[in-house]
Amino acid sequence: MCKGLSSLPSSCLEKAKEMRVKLSHLGETHHKQKVQDGKALQDLETLLNSKSGRQAFRDFLRSEFSEENLEFWLACEDYRVASLNLQKTKSSGIYSQFINPDAPKEVNLDAETREALLSVTDSPCANTFNNAQQRIYNLMAKDSFPRFLRSPHCMEAIKAL
Repeated sequence: MCKGLSSLPSSCLEKAKEMRVKLSHLGETHHKQKVQDGKALQDLETLLNSKSGRQAFRDFLRSEFSEENLEFWLACEDYRVASLNLQKTKSSGIYSQFINPDAPKEVNLDAETREALLSVTDSPCANTFNNAQQRIYNLMAKDSFPRFLRSPHCMEAIKAL
């Protein structure tokens, strides 16, 4: 019958030990990634920094016809890291897409914030959109994100982890 592990050549035993260590390491890595991804669904900032979390949130916002808030936030992030040469171009794109009263993806900003932005249209600087971006972030955090957490989109994102 079975003679046990002692009957196997030592080279096979060494290989088996190596494979066990590698599989153990892979299992730990996979578990850590699942925990990280699970945390991505716990707060908006972490969610927005996670590619899969951001995509699930975008899909949810699209289903609610409010994707413009995330698009504006992402455009502001892109603007913030753009070179000075590109900021003027990106700034005018943000104004025409999200800020102007007849913009195709107009975001919900209070009159004071909108007026402040419109007054600096011709001379944007690195922090031009900071206040407006923070207001939209707060709106998403208080309104869209809690609904997302209760949505099938969130449940699907968790299952995909």
